[in-house]
Amino acid sequence: MIGRITSSTMTQQSLRTLQTNLADRERLQNQAASQRAFRTPSEDPAAAATTLGVHGEQSRVAQYARNLSDGMAWVTTVDTALSASTALLNRARDLTAQGANSGALSPTARESIAQELETISAELLAQANTTVLGRNVFAGTSDAGAAFDPVTFAFAGSAGDGVQRRISDNETVRVDFDGSQAFGEGAGSAFALLTDIAADLRSGANVGSRLDDIDAKLKDVVSARGMTGARQVQIERAASQNLSTSTDLEARRVQVENVDSLEVLVRLKSAELVFQSALQVTATSLQTNLLEFLR
Repeated sequence: MIGRITSSTMTQQSLRTLQTNLADRERLQNQAASQRAFRTPSEDPAAAATTLGVHGEQSRVAQYARNLSDGMAWVTTVDTALSASTALLNRARDLTAQGANSGALSPTARESIAQELETISAELLAQANTTVLGRNVFAGTSDAGAAFDPVTFAFAGSAGDGVQRRISDNETVRVDFDGSQAFGEGAGSAFALLTDIAADLRSGANVGSRLDDIDAKLKDVVSARGMTGARQVQIERAASQNLSTSTDLEARRVQVENVDSLEVLVRLKSAELVFQSALQVTATSLQTNLLEFLR
């Protein structure tokens, strides 16, 4: 049996159609204005869930980027200090080799070499006490003001795993370097060695045997620099991967959240035409009066 269609039913149906068309037009207007596919999760729950996950991933990747930047600042500072230290020790070796030729040197010349060696020792100590953002890069996790005491050359840093930075989900890297491993400590440090050689020169002792000691210290510093370089490469590789991941995530976010401007404008124009047509049809169909009913 076919149900009776009354004018009230037709009116309600027409109004529902108009309301639907109006809602579509408003949604497209919002998209065109904001360039976003949705304003609230209720408009597209699936897309909202996806974009929430993407934003979470982006926050994690952004944190790794900050860790990588900070870590690179540390290892670059360490490498610069070790490079300068290598140059200083090479100069100290040259001076010691000159001082070993005691027969050809006057007391004044020996004193001049001794003074330069003491200056190099002080400069080497300054490199060993290098800081980045107020933290000593050769003192581990210690909060000591200096990695090495300026008088006794005692090491004030901490042993252990040192300063670590997480650079990916499954990867951490040490960004400082154990100063005692690179420079020695106390009486056995590179600083003490150079001051001892200076004292030997002043006393007239032959310093030729000290060349092997300097070579050993040079070997330690060069080895430390090699390890630091490997960490730099590790950070650079992780940074490249992190940037790639960040780019992919941004592309996903744009795909889910943003809209194609041209497509939205075309759909909006179409929706406006549909709405205007529906409005005209509804207005025409509802223009009933008593005379039309009687006819």
